[in-house]
Amino acid sequence: MSALDLPGWKHVYSGKVRDLYRPDDGAHDRMLVVASDRVSAFDQVLDPGIPGKGELLTRLSLWWFAQLAGRDGGRPIPNHVLGLQPPAAVAARAMIVRELDMQPIECIVRGYLTGTGWAEYSENGTVCGIPLPDGLQNGDRLPEPIYTPAYKAPLGEHDENISFERTEELVGAETAAALRDASLEIYRRAAALAESKGLILADTKFEFGLDADGVLTLADEVLTSDSSRYWDAEAWRTGTTPAERMASYDKQIVRDWLGANWDKTGTPPALPAEIVERTAAKYRELLETLAG
Repeated sequence: MSALDLPGWKHVYSGKVRDLYRPDDGAHDRMLVVASDRVSAFDQVLDPGIPGKGELLTRLSLWWFAQLAGRDGGRPIPNHVLGLQPPAAVAARAMIVRELDMQPIECIVRGYLTGTGWAEYSENGTVCGIPLPDGLQNGDRLPEPIYTPAYKAPLGEHDENISFERTEELVGAETAAALRDASLEIYRRAAALAESKGLILADTKFEFGLDADGVLTLADEVLTSDSSRYWDAEAWRTGTTPAERMASYDKQIVRDWLGANWDKTGTPPALPAEIVERTAAKYRELLETLAG
């Protein structure tokens, strides 16, 4: 995961799919976030990447940040984007953002029953320990969106689902409640906007930080194909099988292929060209459907 050499910026960290830089002058008021074409699944960075992914996800994040800043008619949600021009070499896939005190919580909101949530529900009738009504099927809409936080693990380790009470222990009761409430509000607003475009936002995850004044601020990426599950609303209504109902616009194609071809031990196999191409096409389709 070698980072680019960008004049005026010093590379400080690489995550699974993004590279972070600080100004060469040592200033701590802003950072450069560069979205790579790397793709991850099951906490593993896979090979090869998805061509153009970094640009597509950056454009989608910026579109969503703008909607949530008040364009959707809701209250403005503070976000970390400064609106400055990134270096030309990465301009299409980078954002200059405020440096924040990032909270160690992945704020996951689930509006539909799917993925690991469906597996747990099938066995225990719960999702992340939260009891749900009997009789739900794979892909069904939940009675209300649920908040299921996770502890953000260091690179190479698995994120850990945690209870709300554990979140309070980690960040304090006030911040834990603010994270939950903001996440549920943003999910509901985004799901309504997506529905107006013929899409279902099944679930998503948010990350927040605190700015210098202690204001909770939406950060990282938001509502992208990497952090969210999007389905075609008409297919969900009319489909007769889970695969038809949950026709996705995200990296579920990658998850499904990897789940069928890797036992989650050792190094994951390389993604076939067809899987890479189909995933890239879905990323482009989602951006066009939402943002035009």
